[in-house]
This record gives sequence, structure tokens and C-alpha cells, in this order.
Amino acid sequence: MENIALIESFSEFKDDKLIDRVTLMAILEDVFRNALKKKYGEDDNFDIIVNPDKGDLEIWRNRIVVADGEVEDSNREISLTQARKIEPDFEVGEDVSEEVKLADLGRRAILALRQNLISKIHEHDNTNIYKQFKDLEGEIYTAEVHHIRHRAIILLDDEGNEIVLPKDRQIPSDFFRKGENVRGIIESVELKGNKPTIIMSRTAPGFLEKLFEQEIPEVFDGLITIKKVVRVPGEKAKVAVDSYDDRIDPVGACVGMKGSRIHSIVRELGNENIDVINFTNNEQLFITRALSPAKITSIKMDEEAKTAEVMLKPEEVSKAIGRGGHNIRLAGQLTGYEIDVYREGVEEDVELKEFTDEIEDWVIAEFSKIGLDTAKAVLEQDVNDLVRRTDLEEETIKDVMAVLRSEFEE
Repeated sequence: MENIALIESFSEFKDDKLIDRVTLMAILEDVFRNALKKKYGEDDNFDIIVNPDKGDLEIWRNRIVVADGEVEDSNREISLTQARKIEPDFEVGEDVSEEVKLADLGRRAILALRQNLISKIHEHDNTNIYKQFKDLEGEIYTAEVHHIRHRAIILLDDEGNEIVLPKDRQIPSDFFRKGENVRGIIESVELKGNKPTIIMSRTAPGFLEKLFEQEIPEVFDGLITIKKVVRVPGEKAKVAVDSYDDRIDPVGACVGMKGSRIHSIVRELGNENIDVINFTNNEQLFITRALSPAKITSIKMDEEAKTAEVMLKPEEVSKAIGRGGHNIRLAGQLTGYEIDVYREGVEEDVELKEFTDEIEDWVIAEFSKIGLDTAKAVLEQDVNDLVRRTDLEEETIKDVMAVLRSEFEE
């Protein structure tokens, strides 16, 4: 195989893979040196000259001339007779540089060399892709649906890079068709073997935060700061915002007139209900705001234990808890406090865990999932509503209510 034929294929790699000349030369030299090591045992006495732009390659082996019959290392030494076949005026002790033709390496070695080159090019590509997307972690990215699987959607970007959107990183209401564009954040990038695995997420709080940056100029410009984001993807989210400029109303700026600014974000997230809240270092006030839309009568806080007992009027309790218990749970995550709700005018109540002798733990857990942790909290609910919000049957709920009522009738 002629040098030029092999080098022409190297130039194709440069064009196809967009590898710069210096990098390609370094890869080529590394590949050839590996081939020389296999053929001659070592490579440090070889000079390799690569010019992929011109399509040529030269390999020169450097040896010392020794007297005939005194060659001990055929790779580093050459007999006087052999040296004079290259140039007739060589003498013992002089250095000889002799060009090595690719054909001298053997057909099998050349095929292996090309395969090694392909492997090195792919490794270089994968490393570059890994670095590129590692720098994009936490940033919004758009790619096209290429293949829909049961546990994930495979996306391709404009450069043909494969991105995985797992099922558990999709919003429950997400439904995508092949060829459709999908937005999310690059959540993680890992090298598995030599191939990068790029994971996209639409459920991470960071996705909502980045959407705020994209859609709300004051957030992008840094005039409004997002302090914290908590989400139940596709259901509800709470975003705490702050501004160091007293002239700016951070909540008003984020929501916009009649919700005009936040509407596109809500639509992107499958109509996720987003509460935007003014951040404050006053923890009591922050809890009050976090439990919006409920209006709180009073709060008793334990800052060391990070617990808060919140008193509300009976009609405000369901607002504080929210559908599926989402509101109170997100308020707790946003503020860092464990929040317990109490009804104003009710002097005594009993926690459900006190009834474990009569009510099974898994039943109590079902009520806790929707924010109902006390006897009176359950008794104030409608049976049909509880059937809808829990996995409990109507008969089970009525039995529980009977047990709880007996506690207060004694």
C-alpha cells in the first residue's frame, strides 16, 4: 500500500471529524509509534514526519554504523556493508538515517494501524463531546426526539450527539413524538467505557430555574435572584425570589401582568402550578409566605429543631395542605422547617401515630402522604374526597373515622 493512499484516508478523518491539524498529527504519530514498537520492539530511535494537509508521511530510523559482524542490536545498529549500500562514504561510528516504507511494516500491521487510528479518532471525539457537555451541566439544551423507548427517550442534537431523557426525568404529562424538539437541562455526563452518556432532565428544580433565566429579563440580568426552587414536577412548584434593588418587585416582575411572563414557563412544564414567593431572612415571615395561598393566624417556631406549628382558621387548612399535600410539603422544603398545621379554636388534637393499636401503619402512612397527620385533620375531610386523594377504600376510611371519633366522644 502506498503512503499516499493511506494518508488520503487520514485527510478524510480531518474533514469528517473536524479535528484540527495539530491534534490529527499528534494522533497519527502516536498510532505509528505503536506500530513501530510492535515491529521493532521500540520507537525512540525513529523520527516521524506527518503532513496530513499535503497527504504525505515519512518515517526515518536512526542507527549507528558498526563494523561487519559486530551488530548486537539490529534496530539501533547497522553493519558497515549495509550502511554503504545506502551511501558509499559511511564510516564506523557515524549515524545513519534510513527511511522506513509503510510496506515494510507488513499488510497486517497496516490494517491494524488503520483500525487503531479509527479507534483513536473516536476516543478523541468522545473526549471532546464529554468535555463539551460537562461544561453544559445545569444548562438548558434542546434536542430532537430520535427514538422512543419504554424507559427513556433518545434525543439527537444538531451535531448528531445522543442524549438520553429517562422516564423518571420526564414530567408525568410529557408526550413527545419522533422529530419533535425537547427542552431540558443537561443533568449529568458520564464516561462509560470510552463513550459519554448524556442525561437530560425536565423534572430537576434547576430546569425551572433556568427557564426563569430565559424568560424573565430581570433574572437573566441578575436584578432578581432566585434563592431556591422546589417542585413536584407537573403538579406544583414554589420559587423564592429576591432583589437587591428596592425599586423592583421581584414577584411582580416574574409573574407579569395577569401572569403573562410566567405563562410560557407553566406551559412548558405541563401546566405546573408555580407559586413565586418573596424571599426574606425573617423565617417566620418566610413560612407565612411559603404556605400561600393559606392565611395564617399565628406561628410557634423551634429554630433549633427546625419545626413550626402553624395555627389557621378551619377554612384555611385545606389551602395550606393543598391537593395531595403538595403545598405544605413544598413549603417545608422551601423553608427548611417541618410544618405542622393546627386549627384555630381546637384545643386538643391527637396525632394519628397514637392510634397504631387500632389503625394499621400503612393506612396512617396514606393519610400522611396528603398532609393529614392528626385525628381532627382527618375528621374534617370529606370521605369521597379522601377516596380520591388516597389509595384507601371508602369502607377503610369510614372505619378509621369511627375510631377517631370515639377518641373525642370518650
